[in-house]
Amino acid sequence: MRRSRSGRPRTRDNGGVQVAVCGPAEATPEELAQARRVGELLAERGVTVLCGGGGGVMAAVAAGVRDRAGLAIGVRPDDGSAPGPVELSASVVTNMGQARNAILVWSADAVIAVGGSWGTLSEVALALRRGGIPVVVLGGWRVVDAGGVPVPGPVHAATPEDAVRLALGHPPGPAGPGPVGR
Repeated sequence: MRRSRSGRPRTRDNGGVQVAVCGPAEATPEELAQARRVGELLAERGVTVLCGGGGGVMAAVAAGVRDRAGLAIGVRPDDGSAPGPVELSASVVTNMGQARNAILVWSADAVIAVGGSWGTLSEVALALRRGGIPVVVLGGWRVVDAGGVPVPGPVHAATPEDAVRLALGHPPGPAGPGPVGR
């Protein structure tokens, strides 16, 4: 990833990085806490966070971004008639159902999946098929072949800090709480 003068990653024409954070609308308390922490860490680094614009992991990551005065954009699958999470900075209404997953993935410089669901798995698969961007899974599903051997593809992270490091192109550091090395 290219870096700006300040040392932050930069790939977009506007000088910013966009990371999609994907995950289930019906999430566990642990997944919600992890998503919120991922949002905080990305916002602290000036990253624009993209999500699916729904509840669960999507709302939790947006809340983490908002807590750090960052920018969270929801790419919504519906027609926008129902309100999205209040934590979002803005929404893009697609009215495309799950096909919006392709828009989300193609708009991102990296993808972090927190937890697992069929929709999350489709986002991970689309990101891997796209190629050329980091795809990181935090606590999500592992795909195995017929012999039970893990299929190569996404990088698995143990903590929100490692997930953010890997997504932004840094090697994983020691596991544990605390801010990512600055």
